Amino acid sequence: MAGSQVVIILTIAIYLLAMVLVGVYFGRKGSGKSSDDFYLGGRKMGPLVTAMSAEASDMSSYLLMGLPGLAYLCGLPEVTWTCIGLAVGTYLNWLIVARRLRRYSARLGAITVPDYFSRRFGDRKNLLSAIAAVIILVFFVPYTASGFKAIGTLFNSLFGVNYHAAMIVGAIVIIGYTVLGGFMAVSFTDLIQSIFMTIALFVVVVFGIRMAGGMDAVVSNAQALPGYLSMTKGYDIATGGAASFGGLSIISTLAWGLGYFGMPHILLRFMAIKEEKKLNTSRRIATVWVVISMMIAIAIGIIGYSVSVAGKVPFLTNSADAETIIIKLADLMSRNSTLLAIVAGIILSGILAATMSTADSQLLTAASSVSQDLSQNVFGIKLNNKTEMIVARLTVVVIAVIGVILAWDPSSSVFRVVSFAWAGFGAAFGPVVLFSLFWKRCNKWGALAGMVAGGVMVFVWKYLIAPMGGAWAIYELLPAFIVACIALVAVSLLTMTPEKEIVEIYEEVCGKRAAA
Repeated sequence: MAGSQVVIILTIAIYLLAMVLVGVYFGRKGSGKSSDDFYLGGRKMGPLVTAMSAEASDMSSYLLMGLPGLAYLCGLPEVTWTCIGLAVGTYLNWLIVARRLRRYSARLGAITVPDYFSRRFGDRKNLLSAIAAVIILVFFVPYTASGFKAIGTLFNSLFGVNYHAAMIVGAIVIIGYTVLGGFMAVSFTDLIQSIFMTIALFVVVVFGIRMAGGMDAVVSNAQALPGYLSMTKGYDIATGGAASFGGLSIISTLAWGLGYFGMPHILLRFMAIKEEKKLNTSRRIATVWVVISMMIAIAIGIIGYSVSVAGKVPFLTNSADAETIIIKLADLMSRNSTLLAIVAGIILSGILAATMSTADSQLLTAASSVSQDLSQNVFGIKLNNKTEMIVARLTVVVIAVIGVILAWDPSSSVFRVVSFAWAGFGAAFGPVVLFSLFWKRCNKWGALAGMVAGGVMVFVWKYLIAPMGGAWAIYELLPAFIVACIALVAVSLLTMTPEKEIVEIYEEVCGKRAAA
């Protein structure tokens, strides 16, 4: 093994050890001794940790792998419009959802998103909680799998380490600090991981431009590909020509922003902040970081193509390979000096950070769905505090194992897996969250109809309608979100009005009395 690779491995090992120690620290502080602390950190989060934990857990491996890979292959249109939608969605989620959800969940004593749904609508049989928990499991498991896949890809591409072995080791580390320290460990590791992600993005851009022969070379190489820098065409690698990217495609990719309203691991951050008034600070931090990080991620893909043109890294001709462009650039950097090898190790730790910061949140959310929402709320299994924590931790392990199994195929695309899971949550939960906070006439039957209709339509559109092509081939989140809204409103209006107590709580939290 080359000396540079040894340095990189040592740097990554130190980073991984640090993450585990964070878990140990919060475990000893008692963050894993009660359900409220384990799942929500006792609502003690500060504005900085809240903001960066939310966005780090959002910006999964697609930030450092999926987005640059798509930009490398196809140029600006799809990836840029997607990022614009995500940026707008981020801002609006913090602006209109965060405050009311924090206030409402605290008023009801809800510590998970499914629990919030049942308490908000007075669902004493916990049907909403059950359906929501199942949806979380259905979509979070493959989402988590995409993160494990990214870990395996990183070590396999760079060191030739067995893909499956690397993936398993990464999963064990994530399981370790999540099980030990719960929500607080996950949130503080997310903060650290966001710093690593930021360093990685900036360093790779600077180094990549240098390797490509300067910014002029980057621009010239990109302009040579038809549609590569256009916002309305795009480059088709199969034909070598420009591909149309019209209004419908633009609307479809902008719809990514709708997904934010239904992301349970992000919504939990809103619920966990210590002081509601600090959400304004969190919103500003989160929005600025998201915009800058996504812009740089796109740039890495464009720059990476020019580095290939310069002959410094091989040409990458499919999605799975293109998503390794940042790994290729880090490997190239490591060959120059010991200092740059350390920097390369930090960059690769940033890729791990992007993966781990999402996977840990997803594992914790999925675990809460099983041990809290299904076991206790739905099936009425009474667990003492000690047993509940054991079940929660075992659930984290089981879900992680399933995620590893699903990620066993190294040829799968991170971006495509994430996009489907994102659509599922956005359509199933997004409308229910929005209407629960802004429409007091919404009732549990409407919420149930919206949740089921949105989740089912994602599958129907993805696998039955979109393959028809043409105008039907739009991102499944948009039509599924619309269908969910229609179902929610229609069923709410056709069924009984909410109970007086439910309306009174709504008015207390979201109505005139709340505003006063």
